[in-house]
Amino acid sequence: MSDRFRVKLAYDGTDFHGSQYQPELRTVQGEVEKALRKLAWKEKTVLFAGRTDAGVHAAGQVIAFDFEWGHTEKKLHQAINAVLPQDISAVQVSRTESDFHPRYDALSREYQYQILCSPIRNPLQERFVWRVWPELDVKLMRRASRSLIGSHDFAALGNPHQPGGSTVRKINRTAWKKEGEVLVFKVIGNAFLYHMIRRIAIVVIKIGQGKAQPDALKSYLSNPSGPPSQGLAPANGLSLVEVRYE
Repeated sequence: MSDRFRVKLAYDGTDFHGSQYQPELRTVQGEVEKALRKLAWKEKTVLFAGRTDAGVHAAGQVIAFDFEWGHTEKKLHQAINAVLPQDISAVQVSRTESDFHPRYDALSREYQYQILCSPIRNPLQERFVWRVWPELDVKLMRRASRSLIGSHDFAALGNPHQPGGSTVRKINRTAWKKEGEVLVFKVIGNAFLYHMIRRIAIVVIKIGQGKAQPDALKSYLSNPSGPPSQGLAPANGLSLVEVRYE
């Protein structure tokens, strides 16, 4: 008899065409399902907590799948990591309720966008940060980001994953913090639209560089049916770091 397993995944998104399966393209889902089949997994699909774009990373993606496995969770954890490619890792593996769904049961998701403010490239960081110049006014960016908190229609800052889907999302918290040379933008919300974080990031960066009005973000929220935001922050600065459940 099959059990449902819940797995926390980390991956370097650089060489993936996103998390969701696409025929003929290398995706996180495709690689995970290929690895499980090496362990005699016979189901059709793995469930994901959320989609990540091509080039976006994860430290806390959550997946679930049914599997007839007669050994311990620890043995499965070791077995999965033995067959996964080097740019994906199973961080945690556990049995869970038979009806657990990583997407629909999620209470909130946390994303982080990393920025390196420097005129000189750093080859050891470029895969995981957006390097920008000139200097940023972080106080101005922090102030602008506060307008995101609460429930808003984000239609001007993202697209629904399904045609005609709701564009209303709730943001619980935003934060800016410095980690060494890297500036980290943290956003926690119930769910996110397609490209939403990357569109927010580029607007906030423009505000910080004086290329957009300080209330630009607020304007997009107060006029969601108006012209959509222009531009998209690079995918490599973005990571899904945690999905929270009951």
